Amino acid sequence: MEEVMSQAFWIGLAKIIGVNIVLSGDNAVVIALAARSLPAKQQKLAILWGAGAAVILRIILTFFAVALLALPWLKIVGSLLLFWIGIKLLVPEEPGDDVQASDSLMTAIKTILIADLVMSLDNVIAVAAAAGGSFMLLVLGLAISIPLVVFGAALLVKAMERFPVIITLGAALIGMVAGEMIVTDPVVIGWMKDHVAAVQFDGEKPKLMGLSLEIICGAIGAVIVVVWGQWLAKRQATRAEAAAANEASPPNS
Repeated sequence: MEEVMSQAFWIGLAKIIGVNIVLSGDNAVVIALAARSLPAKQQKLAILWGAGAAVILRIILTFFAVALLALPWLKIVGSLLLFWIGIKLLVPEEPGDDVQASDSLMTAIKTILIADLVMSLDNVIAVAAAAGGSFMLLVLGLAISIPLVVFGAALLVKAMERFPVIITLGAALIGMVAGEMIVTDPVVIGWMKDHVAAVQFDGEKPKLMGLSLEIICGAIGAVIVVVWGQWLAKRQATRAEAAAANEASPPNS
């Protein structure tokens, strides 16, 4: 009960919900695509059972991820992966049609389950990092956010299309989680204790000039992801415009 009353608990809960909602937009689209050819009644069953099975497996995988992140070096690897995920979130992808519609209930459920597992690596690592080792926080965060994603999939996708700032804020949140995670890896903590005199420790919490180093690195991580991601997005847009201009120009005679 003491954990629930702490400020860190509620901040962590908000991070888990935010990260999971932003990163699950593509999963929600996969669910809709896989079930789109079924009759209306079977569509609801496919979404319910397929998403339910995917949720259970995702929770199991996230529990394993939380345990693994306690090992040396894995938080460093995980944080670098999160940086890549956050940057990638800001770079528009070419629309694809690689998720085929299914004409039977069981096939649709299987498609949803497999696709969700393949696409959920980012969710699992980000949510495990945001939980900070708290299993209560992990379960509560997933319990709140996953139903929002499953049953509000259409609204979620439309909201992201109408208000792109949601994607930017989500990417910044992922960058913040990555920045906070990298300075809590046992290897980094040990190195700072041995070689960085300017860093003090409150238990295992590093501080720099009295300020939380996790918060400082989280802010830096958010800036890195947003700036780098927007730069890549602009570069991609410029290349696309140049390619379109070349296609539109008449060939030299």
